[in-house]
Amino acid sequence: MTQLSSLAIKWRTLMESFDVGLSAPQDNRVHLDAAIRWLKLAQDVTGNGGVAQTRLIKSGRWAPSYPETTGYIIPTLYRYAALAGDDDCRARARRMADWEIDIQHPTGGVLAGALGDSDQPTIFNTGQVIFGWVRAFEEEGDERYRAAAIRASDWLCDVMDPDGCWRQWGSPMTGKQINTYNTRTAWSLARTFDITGERRYLDAAVRNAEWALTQARANGFLDNNCLQDNAQPFTHTIAYAMRGLLEIGAAAGRDDLIAAARKIGDAMIAALPADGRLPGRFDNEWHPTVKWSCLTGDCQLGINWGRLFQLSGETHYRDATTRILGFVKRTQRLDGPPESLGAIKGAHPVNCNYHPWQYPNWATKFYADALMMDEANTADSSIVYVIKKKA
Repeated sequence: MTQLSSLAIKWRTLMESFDVGLSAPQDNRVHLDAAIRWLKLAQDVTGNGGVAQTRLIKSGRWAPSYPETTGYIIPTLYRYAALAGDDDCRARARRMADWEIDIQHPTGGVLAGALGDSDQPTIFNTGQVIFGWVRAFEEEGDERYRAAAIRASDWLCDVMDPDGCWRQWGSPMTGKQINTYNTRTAWSLARTFDITGERRYLDAAVRNAEWALTQARANGFLDNNCLQDNAQPFTHTIAYAMRGLLEIGAAAGRDDLIAAARKIGDAMIAALPADGRLPGRFDNEWHPTVKWSCLTGDCQLGINWGRLFQLSGETHYRDATTRILGFVKRTQRLDGPPESLGAIKGAHPVNCNYHPWQYPNWATKFYADALMMDEANTADSSIVYVIKKKA
């Protein structure tokens, strides 16, 4: 490596790791357009239709395509396409859905990890890609997408234990087999029910949600709900579990599941500072255990509060979405090189313990979803959020 290239890498690292926003938050649409441009770039760099798992800030490299998150980026691009009249986003969503079919495991499941990490399917990733196939079928009417979603859903149902828990085919990346955040996986089965009418899928989703409630404490905290440390889960997985309970409850007419999700959402609002900078981990008494913020979890909670506003009409949920986005906006770069422009870091500050020194694609995906949710809920007529298509 030449001295010049070494200096260039150091300069890029310095610029991209600078954690103070260069400008005050702007209108949602400005931030949203930048986020979508970055997601498009993250697809372009792979050359295969999938979306790069992450951009590594220190080296400047992109990781390979990531089946799991490419799957749930598909609904985001369709939603933005409808908002912006962006036919390129529609075409990109189709390429993602087609690529997911090309690499679908013979079991019907979806591969663990980034492309090349594993030749085995895993539960969580499978559910996230189902969201993409279901939405692609709804948008395109192509039976290939429905067939892929059914194959994946059948596999999830077949390997679920009778009590609704998945104890097999956990992620080899985390080494954990029992996860209450798999309620988000179960929600994907409710979405398959939407396009098939097959009650088996909705019933399985409800069984998993009911099992998750056996892990709930009186204050709403869910055990077995973290990628790393169940004693202090990330807001990322707290939000995953909450969303699954909420959406399965809405789909099945189960007020108890919605109430369980609401209890989690209320605990997070109680912890939300005035400036929107929410800590990234919490213990089982809902006390923060770190000072840094998990930006992915921030955006997911904003979405969840937005859904609670839609279901309840209680404006403090809508206002919490706006508040937390006010903080996340300040961490998004709206100028600089295209590899970082519009992206959301894993954590703030960037060196903290959730995908440090990275721009994981799902952080930007959930940010875009949260911005569209916020616009819809604050009655901006320029954005229409279709509640039924809620993946």
